Amino acid sequence: MKHISRFTFSIALVLLSFAGNAQKTTTKKDSIPVKKERYGLRLGVDLFKLTRSFYETDYRGLELVGDYRLTRRHYLAGEIGNETKTVDDDQVNFTTKGTYLKVGFDYNSFQNWGNMENIISVGLRYGVSSFSQTLNSYQVYNPNPYFGESPVIISGEKFDGLSAQWVEVVAGMKAEVFNNVFVGFSVRLNRLVSQNRPDNFDNLYIPGFNRTYNGDFGVGFNYSVSYFIPFYKATVKAKVKAKEKNKKKKK
Repeated sequence: MKHISRFTFSIALVLLSFAGNAQKTTTKKDSIPVKKERYGLRLGVDLFKLTRSFYETDYRGLELVGDYRLTRRHYLAGEIGNETKTVDDDQVNFTTKGTYLKVGFDYNSFQNWGNMENIISVGLRYGVSSFSQTLNSYQVYNPNPYFGESPVIISGEKFDGLSAQWVEVVAGMKAEVFNNVFVGFSVRLNRLVSQNRPDNFDNLYIPGFNRTYNGDFGVGFNYSVSYFIPFYKATVKAKVKAKEKNKKKKK
C-alpha cells in the first residue's frame, strides 16, 4: 500500500511538473512581442522637376515635398512648388508661370518588419494654383491650306490673376536607403474642379497640374529624396498571427 501511495505521489509530481512547464510555455506563447515605431516629419525635394530644369530649356520648376505620420498607416502629406513652362504647339506658343500647393493624405499599405519604415501608399490631394499666361505667338487656322499657310502672329498678350483647383489620386512608394534618408516616386491622376480661364484663350498648362488633356484631366509624376526628422517613438503591440490563434482554439 505504501508503494502504491509513493508511486501515486511520484506520478502526481511528474504531472504537476509538466503542467507547470506547459503553463510557462503557454505564457511565453501568449506574450505579445512589443516594438517601437517612430513618428515625425519627412521633408524633401522633387528631383524630377529639379533635374528637368537643366535639360529642358523651356522649363523651370522646383517642388518641395513633405509628410507627417499621424497613425501607424496614415500620413498627412503635401507639396508646394513653382513652375515656368513654355509650350510650342503647331498653332500656338505660350508661357505659363505660377505657384501651387497640394495638401492631402497617404495610406501606407506595406507591412514592415523589424525596424523597416518603407512605404507603399495610395492617397488623395487637393491642389490650388495661382498663375499667369503669356501668349507669345499664334497662327490663325486656315481651312484652305492650298492657298498658302497663315502667317504667324506675334502677340505677347499676358493674362494675369488666373487660378485653378483640382483633386488628384496618388500612388507611390518610399524606401529608406540610408539612415533617415528616403527616395521615392509617385504617379498622379488629376481632375480639375474649377478654373479661371482667360478671355479668348484657355489654360492648356497649369502649374502643379501639368498639361490638360480632354479639358479637365491631367497626369503627373515625381521622384523625390527626403530626410526624416523623428519626434517621438510609440510602443506598438504586434498582432498575434491567425494561425497561432487557431492552434490555441484547437487545443
